[in-house]
Amino acid sequence: MYKRIIDPAFILTLDTKGSGKKPGQTASDNRILEGFDVLIQDDKILDFIPSGSQFASPHKKVDARGRIVLPGFVECHTHSLFTGDRSAEFKMKLQGKSYDEIAAAGGGIASTMKAVRAASTSELLPLLLKRIDLFISQGVTTLEIKSGYGLDFESELKMLRVIKQAASLRNVGIIPCFLGAHTVPPEFRNNRNGYIEILLHQLLPKIKEENLSNRCDAFCEASAFSPDEVETIFSRAKDLGFTLTLHTEQFNNIGGLELAVSMNALSVDHLEVLKDGQIPVIANSNTVAVLLPGVSYTLDYDYAPARKLLDSGATVALATDYNPGTSNINNIFLIMSLAARKLKMSFEEIISAYTINSAAALGISDETGSLEPGKKADIAILNLSSPDQIIYNTAQNFDGTTIRSGKIVYNKPN
Repeated sequence: MYKRIIDPAFILTLDTKGSGKKPGQTASDNRILEGFDVLIQDDKILDFIPSGSQFASPHKKVDARGRIVLPGFVECHTHSLFTGDRSAEFKMKLQGKSYDEIAAAGGGIASTMKAVRAASTSELLPLLLKRIDLFISQGVTTLEIKSGYGLDFESELKMLRVIKQAASLRNVGIIPCFLGAHTVPPEFRNNRNGYIEILLHQLLPKIKEENLSNRCDAFCEASAFSPDEVETIFSRAKDLGFTLTLHTEQFNNIGGLELAVSMNALSVDHLEVLKDGQIPVIANSNTVAVLLPGVSYTLDYDYAPARKLLDSGATVALATDYNPGTSNINNIFLIMSLAARKLKMSFEEIISAYTINSAAALGISDETGSLEPGKKADIAILNLSSPDQIIYNTAQNFDGTTIRSGKIVYNKPN
């Protein structure tokens, strides 16, 4: 079956010519087409053909007249599965309390952990589906969702099973990520090795057995896990066939970045306190730098050095880090605006960061993240006539149509 997206004002292809990412200055080239339609066969892009030209086979037309067509957005770092209320913590932040002070008072990850442990699958699933739908309505066609708020054997499995169930109920790419090494749970505070043993010998094998996730994350900070501990966890994960990503350089420089790069992690995420001397480490690697300006905004904290990373040739991606505490932000267009104003990224770099480079951070840029013949027809059609308007219209959602694998999964109501 054929579909044809007709008469768009512009098509932002983000074509990488086979490289699968846009590092450094190449992120400034969105490879824009004018005067062409997008031809889709089944779930893949077949070709770009001149607007108004004839195509012999029967096909369904999708009217994009005067609008912008671009790859579906890839949201590569979220903690979208949670329950509980942490609004009081934001008040504490406004009073000047630090991340560590809030955690010491019983807030932070441990607070959400208690709520998630107490919640049933039937309570968690509708919360997650609602959040997934919100991302789809913004043109997101692939979404990463982490565990990490269960922090025991049964609760971590419960989270990943809910994510898997949600994925079966929505026509969108869901990438589940195991984050059992988010923090050491309170009951293991005096037995860190005991908890790590559960991760190594119980959770990781069970997750692989049930095919609940192929992606493993950890939080490498002074208040969470050391580089040696993360290396132990990641080595086990790699042996089992997991790909790797790492939260690091958010508050401390303790060797997390260097470890992640040495272990060929797909991405290192946060990097708010990255030092100038560390930039060549990531710039000269295949690891993607995933920047999360919503966290800096929420915590009123340092922003990652995006400009230096890009100028050094690093591959930079963007994400919301949507979570109940440090980035209660699920608006990707707000993240884009923050990237423009606070990270000093150009419009073109921002679009590359939220499409092809985010796909590279998830290890799926060979199939999505850009509009190229043979790749999945994952597409957002924005109700705008100029690419510059995407960033200019701060935090406003102009997605009109979201297409995943050639199927329309969202149309904005009139």
